[in-house]
Amino acid sequence: LLRKIKKMNKYFNIKILLVLFSAFVLASCMTREKYERPKEVLNENLFRTDLLPKDSISMATVSWKEIFTDPVLQKHIATALENNLDVRVALQNINAADSYLKQSKAAYLPTLSAGPSYTFQTQSLNTQLGSIFGGQRNYINQFGISADIGWEADIWGKLKSQEKAQYANYLGTVSAHQAVKSDLVAAVASSYYQLLTFDDQKRIINATIALRKKNLETTSALKEAGTLTEVAVQQSQALVFNAQSMLIDIDVQIRTLENTLSLLMGEPSRAIERTTIDAQKMPASFALGYPANLLQNRPDVKSAEYQLMNAFELTNAAKAEFYPTLRITGSGGISSVDIDHLFSTKSLLANVVAGLVQPILNKRQIRTKYEVSLANKEIAYLNFRKSVLTAGKEVSDALNIYQSQDGFIDLKRKEMLAYKNSVAYSQELVNYGMANYLEVINASVNQLNAELNISNAEFSKLDAGIQLYKSLGGGWR
Repeated sequence: LLRKIKKMNKYFNIKILLVLFSAFVLASCMTREKYERPKEVLNENLFRTDLLPKDSISMATVSWKEIFTDPVLQKHIATALENNLDVRVALQNINAADSYLKQSKAAYLPTLSAGPSYTFQTQSLNTQLGSIFGGQRNYINQFGISADIGWEADIWGKLKSQEKAQYANYLGTVSAHQAVKSDLVAAVASSYYQLLTFDDQKRIINATIALRKKNLETTSALKEAGTLTEVAVQQSQALVFNAQSMLIDIDVQIRTLENTLSLLMGEPSRAIERTTIDAQKMPASFALGYPANLLQNRPDVKSAEYQLMNAFELTNAAKAEFYPTLRITGSGGISSVDIDHLFSTKSLLANVVAGLVQPILNKRQIRTKYEVSLANKEIAYLNFRKSVLTAGKEVSDALNIYQSQDGFIDLKRKEMLAYKNSVAYSQELVNYGMANYLEVINASVNQLNAELNISNAEFSKLDAGIQLYKSLGGGWR
């Protein structure tokens, strides 16, 4: 009868444990929430364009080598991706995040520590314990070898949430690395095109200086002939000085930009090899794809969502702090006051403790941590939403400039041609004494400005193409 009772109690205890374990698992599933991407973040009007995509293909999936076909520029971009210090810093951030991720995965394992110990002890003779020993000083040497083990059960999914939070953080650093590379490709290409534009403007200014010097000779001859005065000669000379000063300013900007491009490539400042602005070609049109593509192509948008996922999982972990924690700890080893008997079976010791601890009063630390996690989750959501809106704005801005620049350049060419004809006609009239030389000066200044504006407009289109490619999420592949 006693055997049957013990057997029934044994089965009863097992059933209780199974029920408790099932309750813990069910409660864990109910406690930990699953992340879902906010649906209200994206909409199809994000790009502000009437050009509806025929499919979801985006130019961002094309390699930067297919966008920037200049072999010299390709060499500079490849060098920058290899040597740039910001890229190398981003790689180290990935390594650090990977270590934290490995640590979070190891959190499920028990902790174990072991090692030898030595204790020396002697009592005070002026205490009650000292008087018990007859006022004689005793010396105690104790030797031991022990090990401690501890394990926490992930009942409420806290460790799982922390692991997922670290995984999101790791993916965020990968996306941040991709964002650095995307920005780097765009910065190198933009600086390179700006250098070519300065070279083109330098050519324009040199041609203008030659023309103005020729006009100065003509003006001096007309003065000798009595057709013009010294005022016209001085004005012609001033125009030459003006163009020469502009040439110096262009040279300064070229050298400064070469230093900037050298820094992007992780090299000491030097002269930059380059071709000409006329050799540059950009795609006639860009396939935008759907706005949802930004979530796959834009590294900064991906990084912002990973930060939201990280904050979401940390909120789950903070919520789990309100529930009981099951910890099992144990220690064991050998201990003896006599080193000769240290490895005796009588020296063995062991201790196992299992406890379920429910936090009750902890100076509001758990609630504060949970409330802060909720605030951080909302901040991460707002940053994610802002990153998507910013991406849409950048695509819209770059697309607007890229599409409108051809018409702008065409009108500027017509304007420049009109000023060029005006210079020729006014100079001819001055030669015959039928016009004031001030008209030649105004026409010459306007012609130079028009030519420089055309050069700047051509750069603006190239740069808009770079920014459109980058804003769609290209460049880092």
